[in-house]
Amino acid sequence: MDTRQYAAVEAGGTKFRVAVARGRDILIDTTIPTTTPDETLGATTDFIRGWGTVDAVGIACFGPLDLETSSPTYGSITATPKPGWSDTPVLATIRQELGVPTAIDVDVGGAALGEWRWGAAQGLDHFIYITVGTGFGAGVFIDGKVHHGMGHPEMGHITLERVPGDEYPGHCPFHGACLEGMAAGPAIEDRWGAPGAELTDRAEVWELEAAYLARAIRTFTYVVAPQKVLLGGGVMQTEGLLELVRDKTIQQLAGYVATKPLRGSLEDYIAAPAFGQDAGLIGAVALAMEAADTPHHA
Repeated sequence: MDTRQYAAVEAGGTKFRVAVARGRDILIDTTIPTTTPDETLGATTDFIRGWGTVDAVGIACFGPLDLETSSPTYGSITATPKPGWSDTPVLATIRQELGVPTAIDVDVGGAALGEWRWGAAQGLDHFIYITVGTGFGAGVFIDGKVHHGMGHPEMGHITLERVPGDEYPGHCPFHGACLEGMAAGPAIEDRWGAPGAELTDRAEVWELEAAYLARAIRTFTYVVAPQKVLLGGGVMQTEGLLELVRDKTIQQLAGYVATKPLRGSLEDYIAAPAFGQDAGLIGAVALAMEAADTPHHA
């Protein structure tokens, strides 16, 4: 049994969740509003130091991130729409302040790792973890590890076929009508004039949302060929949306490449993460474990 103590940081665009865990078990946690980098990162490290000694830190962070290990800015946020956070050295700041091995990945990459270790993706070699919330992110897990190329995948910024008759211009400041610009939480609010939580009785809202998510899953299925797709994030907490996405994905796939996971109702193929809204935080614990066991994270 792992008795080491780990600090876990789920760094989001609106809030940071910070916890200390013994093994996988959370001992204490707090929520810190995401304001300026200095204020937010300072409050994060102060909370961890206030607990006492930890063996390692894991950070599951909003992006985009520089994840090229040879880069002088490795672990920094790059060009983000979050005001004031572009070029913030998240990894370097936390590691310097706490002086223990520290690992970082994009938030969905961390969540994917946690679900693989302990959750809904145990035993799988290939799967995708998706979060639909303030943004749209996807972590790709291939051959037993989170996939990184020149960086991390940005699957929320793919081009989508429009639903016929939909002329909404999109909400992404970079690409307009990309997947994130059409289906993330801010796009729902901008399009319909209210946040998703206030639109639960509007069937047309969720029909359209599911149609775009199904288009994306069709693309991801054919490109990555995952064994499972996990759908998490705040938007996916809407009652009935997961089932609607499955139905529309069946329509999108149209019976093509009907391997075993793609037959029937897709209940086993498109699923909710085991850790729900805690997936990112549990993923940060998993990253901390990797840092403690890998000398180059020191």
